Amino acid sequence: MRFYHTELKFQNKLDSHFKIKLHKLCIDIVEQQLAGIIDALKDAQDGANNETKSSAGDKHETGRAMAQLETEKLTTQLTEANKLKALLQKIDISQKLKTAAAGSIVKTNKGLLYISVGLGKVVIENETVFVISTASPIGKLLLNKKEKETFSFNNIKYVIEKIN
Repeated sequence: MRFYHTELKFQNKLDSHFKIKLHKLCIDIVEQQLAGIIDALKDAQDGANNETKSSAGDKHETGRAMAQLETEKLTTQLTEANKLKALLQKIDISQKLKTAAAGSIVKTNKGLLYISVGLGKVVIENETVFVISTASPIGKLLLNKKEKETFSFNNIKYVIEKIN
C-alpha cells in the first residue's frame, strides 16, 4: 500500500498543475533576486553619493572606487538575473514533451529535475526538485533523452522514469 501511495504522489508531481506552480516559483525566486539586487544598487549609489559629499583626499577616492566596484558587480548580477527571467518567460510549460528539454520535469530514480534555469534545489509541496539549466553538466546529459533511458553523472547511474 505504501508503494502505491508513493507512486501516486510522484504522478501528481508530474501533472500540469504542479509544473505551473513550479515554474511560477522559479520566476518568483528570480524576481526576488532582482529586487534584492536593485535594492543593493540603490544602497551602493546612495553610499557613493554620500561619500562624494562628505569626504576629501585619498579617503574620498578610495571610497568612490570601492562604491564603483560594488556598482559594477551588482550591475553584472542584475544583467544575469534579467537573462534568467527572460529565459524562464520563454519556456512553454504547456507542451507535452516526449524527450527531456527546457520546460521538462524529469523524474529519475534519484529524484525530480526541472530543466529551465540553474536555480539549484527548491522545495515545493514537500517535494525537492533540482532546477537545472540546459547548459549545466547534468542538463547537457539529459537533453533529448527519453523515458527509460539512462545516463551517468558523477559516477551515479540515473534512470529516466517519467518526463512531463
